[in-house]
Amino acid sequence: MDQPKIQRMLRLMALLSSQVEYTVDELAERLEMSQRTIYRYIDSFREAGFSVEKVRDYVYRLTTVREGVADLSDIVYFSPEEAYIVNRLIDGLDADNALRSGLRQKLAAIYDRTSIAEVGGRTSNARKVQLLVDAIREKKVVHLHGYASSRAGKTKDYRVEPFSFAANYASFWAFDLADGVNKRFKIARLEEVEVTVHPWTMAYAHHETPMDAFRIHGDTAYRVVLRMNNIAKNLMVEEYPLTEADIREDAERPGEQGWIYDGTVRGMEGIGRFVLGLEANIDVLEGAELKAYLRQHAENLLEKV
Repeated sequence: MDQPKIQRMLRLMALLSSQVEYTVDELAERLEMSQRTIYRYIDSFREAGFSVEKVRDYVYRLTTVREGVADLSDIVYFSPEEAYIVNRLIDGLDADNALRSGLRQKLAAIYDRTSIAEVGGRTSNARKVQLLVDAIREKKVVHLHGYASSRAGKTKDYRVEPFSFAANYASFWAFDLADGVNKRFKIARLEEVEVTVHPWTMAYAHHETPMDAFRIHGDTAYRVVLRMNNIAKNLMVEEYPLTEADIREDAERPGEQGWIYDGTVRGMEGIGRFVLGLEANIDVLEGAELKAYLRQHAENLLEKV
């Protein structure tokens, strides 16, 4: 990752915190990012615990940390994707920059002293975390009340067998007894945890489902090969940083600065939405499942217009 890109990423927070009010268009122009990426980063700030105020249409300000988030380790939770970005940012600093070693030492200190008791005791979700910890230890079935599912697009209840936590106790894995599959649930989206007296019956089926670079979980891996122009390639890396390892220059179109994405996905929803949003900039070279997904959505769209 080049130095200018590092500076753009770090400057976004500074611009949102400054006394000048910038529109999303102005931020995108200044930082040489797409509007989609600016909105994605704003959502990430909110999820991390920062207060992002909408001043007026298309104008946002980063004010302060939300009440109740008083410790850095409550804010700094890194998924594999976020850890990849942070490490690339640190590695991108000049070799003689004292910040490199300092940042690594501080991050290591945070995670070295983070334990379940500390995480559970500091957050507003302490009671839910502790109930889930007890349920996992005692191998009990749990009722999840009022879970706001992003995929289902509504709030619903689940009857599950929770069996493990993700890093920093921000989410947990559980076997959904109704659907018969393992799912990852986020603590912040959950209203209430009710531990029942019923023991697990599906322990043999418990396992953490792998996640692809487009943030889709699934047990089956599908190979997909795309040809992209610069616009699609840049947006893919910005929105889904883990895809960068599977992108190479297109040897057949070196003069056109073409790019090839050759990777595996765990479902069609993530990569499918990306391709549909940039269909003029992407060719699907391989991936029967992806082609079928795109055809179905194209037919659905034609029925609506």
